[in-house]
Amino acid sequence: MLEVLESDRLFFKPLSLAHLGEQYLSWLNNPIVYKYLETGGGQTIEMLRSYLTDVEQRNILFWAIHLKQTDEHIGNIKIDPVNFRHGFGEYGILMGEPRHWGKGFAKEASLRIIDYCFNVQNLRKITLGVVAKNEAAVCLYKSLKFQIEGVYKKHGLYEGEYLDILRMALFNPKLN
Repeated sequence: MLEVLESDRLFFKPLSLAHLGEQYLSWLNNPIVYKYLETGGGQTIEMLRSYLTDVEQRNILFWAIHLKQTDEHIGNIKIDPVNFRHGFGEYGILMGEPRHWGKGFAKEASLRIIDYCFNVQNLRKITLGVVAKNEAAVCLYKSLKFQIEGVYKKHGLYEGEYLDILRMALFNPKLN
């Protein structure tokens, strides 16, 4: 069972059917939020229910990000899939509530989950893929010390345009 984690301003609760609701669904259908995500809108409550049911049944590192002050669910963060044999996992984050953007929550959440993955799960490397044009995300990942390992040229179709995908990685400083 995945444990509840916390940071200064946030709680990280295992993502589950308890998070099913119109607020979460609104993120998946908001073009500002899904602009660089794979979901691409058009989600229904039943699609979200099915997704959350699948998440509950799998043993993955996937948390809902909640504000400590109000317990509001503002996003999700995961490391999935994890390859324990080779010691790496794939990072993903969704900050769903635009009114909370620019307040440092994504960085705070990322630092806490990276710390957990490096110091509790003993991963040696965390990887991610990000649309190169997604400047806010690229800036966040660089501030977290992720390094670019490669570029997939014109790899993903976003708003009718094929865009480059950056492959980035962060190594566990205690193991490398």
